[in-house]
Amino acid sequence: MVHADWLLLVTVCVTSVVVTVVTMLLCAWCCKCCPRQRKLAEEEAMNRSASSQEDTSILGGNAPLTGKATIKQFIETIIDRFERPERRVVTETVQPPRSSSAALNEALAQRREQTYNTISTRPPANGSPATAKGSGASVENGDTESLWKGVRNFASMFMEEGAEGEDGAGAMEAEPVDGLDYHLGKIQIALSYDFQTLTLTLKILQAQQLPAKDFTGTSDPYVKILLLPDKRHKLLTKVKKKNLNPRWNECFLFEGWPHNKLLEKTLYLQVIDYDRFSRDDPIGETYIPLNEVDLSQSPLMWKFLSPCKDSRHFGKEWTGCLGKLGELLLSLCYEPNVGRLTVIVIKAKDLKAKDITGASVTCRKAKSSDPYVKMWLCFGKERVEKKKTTIKMRTLNPVYNESFMFEIQWDKIREASIEVTCMDYDKLGRNEMIGKVLLGSKSGPLETRHWNDMISKPRQPVAQWHLLKD
Repeated sequence: MVHADWLLLVTVCVTSVVVTVVTMLLCAWCCKCCPRQRKLAEEEAMNRSASSQEDTSILGGNAPLTGKATIKQFIETIIDRFERPERRVVTETVQPPRSSSAALNEALAQRREQTYNTISTRPPANGSPATAKGSGASVENGDTESLWKGVRNFASMFMEEGAEGEDGAGAMEAEPVDGLDYHLGKIQIALSYDFQTLTLTLKILQAQQLPAKDFTGTSDPYVKILLLPDKRHKLLTKVKKKNLNPRWNECFLFEGWPHNKLLEKTLYLQVIDYDRFSRDDPIGETYIPLNEVDLSQSPLMWKFLSPCKDSRHFGKEWTGCLGKLGELLLSLCYEPNVGRLTVIVIKAKDLKAKDITGASVTCRKAKSSDPYVKMWLCFGKERVEKKKTTIKMRTLNPVYNESFMFEIQWDKIREASIEVTCMDYDKLGRNEMIGKVLLGSKSGPLETRHWNDMISKPRQPVAQWHLLKD
C-alpha cells in the first residue's frame, strides 16, 4: 500500500513538472511573438483607419473607427501564422552524362576533322604554293582532291610494303638448293665454327615437301646426324608428328674438334619417318663434306634429299634388317604407385629360321624355328630376375600375348633395364639366339624412346615394334 502511494506521488510530481515546463515554453513563445503581432496589428489598424477615414471623407460621413477591424485582422494574422507554408516545386534540368561510346565517337570525329584539315592544307607535291581560285565549290573540290591524294599516298605506302614482303619471301624461296631433286623433299641447315673453343655448331632448321609415309597421308619425321666415318655417336632431333613441312630449330654441338680434323669429316643427315608399331621408314639422306664448306662464313644452305642407297649408314639399329633377324612387338606399362612394371610379349614376325628341315639334309637351308622369348631384369650390369614365354613350334611369326611383371621401385626406374632375347628351342642341341633388344633409358634411340614413353604415361600400356639385333 505504501508502495502504491509513493508511485502515485512520483507520478503527480513528474506530471506537474512537465506541465510547468510546457507552460513556460508557451509563455516564452507568446512573449516573443506577441510584440511582433501587436506591432503588425497596430500598423494594420492604422492603415485601416486611414482607409476608413478616406472612405468617410469620400462618402461625406464622419463615422467613428471601431476596434472590430483591428481584432479581425489580429485573428487572421494568428491563423496565417499557424498555417502550413506553401510548397514550392523546384525544377532543374539535368543533362544525362555522355556514354563512353558517344565520347569516343566525338573524339574520333574531331581527330578525323583535324586529319582532313591537315591533309587539305598540305602543299602540292611539286612544291608550288596552293592558290585559292574560283568559288567556294572549287575550294571544296580542292580539299577533296587533296584528301584522296593523301589516301592514295597511304595506300601506295602499304602496297609498297606488301611488295617488299613478297619480294623478300620470293627471295627466300629462291635460295639455291644443292643437289638433285628426287622429289623426296629438302632440308635447311646452318653451320658455324668457333675457332677459339674448337666447336662446330649444326642447326637443323626445317624441311619441306617431304613425302607421306603413313597410310593417313602424313609422316612423323625426325633427323639422324652422324659425323662420318664415325658411326657410333649419333644425334637425333625431336619427332614432329603428322607434318610434311616440319620446323625443328635445334642446335647440336661438336666440341673439341680442331679445324684440320673437321676437314676430314663428312656430315651425314638422314630424315626418317617414326613409326610406333613397326620399323621406322627412311625418307632421304644427304652428305655434306666439310672440306667443301667455308665454316668461317657460317653458311646457311638447303639440301635436296636423295634416296638412302647404303644401309650401313642407318646405324646399329638397322643391322637387324640387313641380317633379317626379325621384329618383336612389346608393350610396357609401369605403375609408379606400387612399383610394378608389366611387359607384354605380343608377337614377332619375320624371324630368322634356325632349324633345318626337308627331305635332303645336304641342302643346309633353314626353313623354320621354334621361338620363345626370354627376359632378364637388370640393374646396371647385374641380372636380377628371369622370365620366359612358351615355345611356339615351327613358326617364324609367333603370337604370344603373354604378360610378365617385374617389381621396380620408382627411384630405381632410371637404372633398370629389360634385356629381351628371342631364342630358338632345340631338343638335341643347345638353344640358339635369334636376336635381342635392350629396353632402358640408356639403350638405343628407339628403345630409349619406348622406355621414356612408358615413364611419361604411367598406368597406360605403350606398345612398339623393335628390331632384333645380334
